[in-house]
Amino acid sequence: MPKSHKIIYALYVVVWILSAINPKYPQDWLLENVLVFIFFPTVVWLDLRYRFTDLSLILLLIFASLHSLGAHYTYAEMEYFKPIMQFFGLERNHFDRVVHFLFGLLTFRIIFELITPKVKSWGAALFFTFMTIAGISAIYELIEWGAAVILHPDLGMAFLGTQGDIWDAHKDMLMAKIGAAINLLLYPYYKRFFLRLQE
Repeated sequence: MPKSHKIIYALYVVVWILSAINPKYPQDWLLENVLVFIFFPTVVWLDLRYRFTDLSLILLLIFASLHSLGAHYTYAEMEYFKPIMQFFGLERNHFDRVVHFLFGLLTFRIIFELITPKVKSWGAALFFTFMTIAGISAIYELIEWGAAVILHPDLGMAFLGTQGDIWDAHKDMLMAKIGAAINLLLYPYYKRFFLRLQE
């Protein structure tokens, strides 16, 4: 594994440890990190197998760090988003919307790198990457819903972070799709990357 990758992983571990110190709602923090416990070792294993680019891992680091920040405060009560709320006169904390948007925007590259070796055209790689992000976003919303139903109502609502919006899940999925769609506008770049890997 390249040294740069080890540094990126180490940076995330530091961010994760800091977010684990005195979280606002410890039980919610643990719940928010269940997927981290699964995906972090999975990403490392996939990196050893497929060798991700530095850029894709840096983008993933940014997204994962923001998720850790949201888990520390809960998305609905993320302290550092409040100045933005006050500036724009918002009543709802939209930090969760931003992170869902960044999920589509920032994880697109690493998913594209995973899909590329398995398809024969760059267009198909872009399409399947977009659909993968849409699918993951939908599955995550179902997991949130299941957790809210199964767990204690107060913890479930903290995990959901709907803030009274009955369309919260739909809007979150839309934001992820918008983030992913922005990457589609960069198709010449992805095409060159795809063709370079095929050489």
